[in-house]
Amino acid sequence: MSRTSDGGTGERPDPEEQPGGDHAAFSALLEDSAEDLYEHAPCGYLSTLLDGTIAKINMTLLDWLGYAHDDLVGRRTFSDLLTVGGRLYHETHFGPLLRLQGEVSGIALELKAADGSRLPVLVTSTVKTGGDGQPLLIRTTVFDARDRRAYETELLRARQEAEREREELKRLNAALQQTLLPPALVSVPGLEVAAHYHIASADMVGGDFYDLFPLAGGTWGLFLGDVCGKGAAAAAVTSLARYTLRAAAVYDPDPAAVLSNLNTVLNHEYNGQDPRFCTVIFGLLTPETDQGGFRVTLASGGHPPALLLRADGSADHLPTPGGQLIGVLPDAHIATTTIRLTAGDTLLLHTDGLTEAHTASNSDDDRYGDEALLDFAQTLAPTSAPDVVAAIRDLLDTFGTGVDDDTAVLAISVPRPTSEERQ
Repeated sequence: MSRTSDGGTGERPDPEEQPGGDHAAFSALLEDSAEDLYEHAPCGYLSTLLDGTIAKINMTLLDWLGYAHDDLVGRRTFSDLLTVGGRLYHETHFGPLLRLQGEVSGIALELKAADGSRLPVLVTSTVKTGGDGQPLLIRTTVFDARDRRAYETELLRARQEAEREREELKRLNAALQQTLLPPALVSVPGLEVAAHYHIASADMVGGDFYDLFPLAGGTWGLFLGDVCGKGAAAAAVTSLARYTLRAAAVYDPDPAAVLSNLNTVLNHEYNGQDPRFCTVIFGLLTPETDQGGFRVTLASGGHPPALLLRADGSADHLPTPGGQLIGVLPDAHIATTTIRLTAGDTLLLHTDGLTEAHTASNSDDDRYGDEALLDFAQTLAPTSAPDVVAAIRDLLDTFGTGVDDDTAVLAISVPRPTSEERQ
């Protein structure tokens, strides 16, 4: 017989031979009898005949239900203890499944107590068979599910409350988003105008913005931009940028001066621990009454280039190279370009939510991109502002959830003469 390192024989020690404290603690763990363990188990036990008549039930379950032993044994069936809905489920699902499988586990039911109250329980039943394989009786274990039901009820209440708060947040975000955009685009004599704002997520306010408004001397200002980030902080910058651009344009409508003023304001307000910046295109529209059409001067601060869709069917980016983000540096470089819009020409401004959208493959390396947008524009030219915006809306819809950033588009076009349209 081998010995352990402490000189023992390796045999399991007899609890009767353990010294005082250890022997008492071990003995306290021993049940007086298997019958006592059955009767006072922390769960309910009952056995029924095949027709459901209760043949045996432990004290735990009797105490839960408030019945005496003779009230149930030989007198009631298990289904008699169920609520109406539970009895129907037992007859149509529980019972047939038990007969088919021989065991059913973890079924949520409600038992009726003697005082009429309901006890939520989890039930597991097994069929005991004889030596010949024939079923003899049904053994059922019942677990008190009151705490679990209370937990589930509270969880459901919390989930419903969270859903209500989420819906309210969506409504607040939508209302806030509307305040950051013009209620409707103004009508410009001699121009067609159209815009669209695509919301990527109703849970967060985006930072895209646009506007078109009159200035002195028959000129018009337009802008489209994108603030870094989302949420309330981005919305605050969006609001500041939008109203600064309008005010600056009234003071000095030169596009480069307008963006320089915005850069100064943003750099002054957000140059601390949480810097905020944006990309913007600002344009000054000047009617050319003698030649027809409009002269458009665009200034860009780090924004994706605008697209020009010509009446001759061509389309190209308008180069504004070197324009820097607005609000980052005290003196940002502003890139400008000037074009003429004549009959049949369309100018399209957009934010990068469009070109950075994932295509169907949804891969990080498979963004839509500037070149794909240019190819798309070339298939549309010549077109009009309403038509190009409608086409962009349809394009965004094809991306589905691949559009993970808000997208704003703004288009202006000079209508072709009515006789030319008929031709």
